[in-house]
Amino acid sequence: MTEIPEHLLKRSQERRGAASDTPGAAVAKTESTAPAAASASVEPAGKAVRTEAAVPVGPPPVKPDSPVVVAYKSRKKIPVWAMLTLSILPVWAFMYVRALQPTTVAATGPLGEGAAVYNQCASCHGGIGEGGVGYAFRNNSVNVTFPHIEDQLRWVKLGSEAYIAAGVEIAGDPNRAGGPHISGASGVMPAAGAALGLTDVEILAVICHERFDLGGAAPEGTEYEKWCSETSEIFLALEAGTATFANLHEQFEGVLQIGEAPRAGTSASG
Repeated sequence: MTEIPEHLLKRSQERRGAASDTPGAAVAKTESTAPAAASASVEPAGKAVRTEAAVPVGPPPVKPDSPVVVAYKSRKKIPVWAMLTLSILPVWAFMYVRALQPTTVAATGPLGEGAAVYNQCASCHGGIGEGGVGYAFRNNSVNVTFPHIEDQLRWVKLGSEAYIAAGVEIAGDPNRAGGPHISGASGVMPAAGAALGLTDVEILAVICHERFDLGGAAPEGTEYEKWCSETSEIFLALEAGTATFANLHEQFEGVLQIGEAPRAGTSASG
């Protein structure tokens, strides 16, 4: 081991002392020791203890989505144009179904008005003229009973009680195939004029409905054109109030007298 000469050792110590006395060294020494002093605290026992600096606390971690939410977010979204198309599908389907349904033309004139008036007759004669308390109209039955429309107009307006009171047993064809219908034999026929309050034009309309719609007669021929067609002059006159059942035979050629009292019915040949 080599010994260091004493004069060199002394010179080295002097240099260290000079360096520690310089202002820069003091500042550096102070700065280096300041953090330590600031972080130190004195316990009751008098011991300096180094305190760890507080670590800043950040926001809490985000809670992960549930599987349902993840599935919803990953599902493909329906485009706006597709949503608009789907929204109008019910309307389109409704219009398509309506287009496939056959168009029905509402009857006008005597037949159209008679169908509405017939509601007052349906309870006795059936909704489609199949019969019930009263006689049936189906299969041309009503036209066989009353071959002349004038006899049916009179019977419906006055009712069975007026015929029975007048002693008139047969309001329709006395020679009817299968036998004539006797007044009152099938219940009471209410007077459409007095009991039901129907006017002459309403009675004609409902009888046109019974003979041609329910009875099945073809809407053609002399009787239809004269009494029940949309251009019927008799219907228009009754509607305008320029004629009544009492005087139709005076205003129109070929019309049998209806009158205002019960009369015996006429046969198809009479």
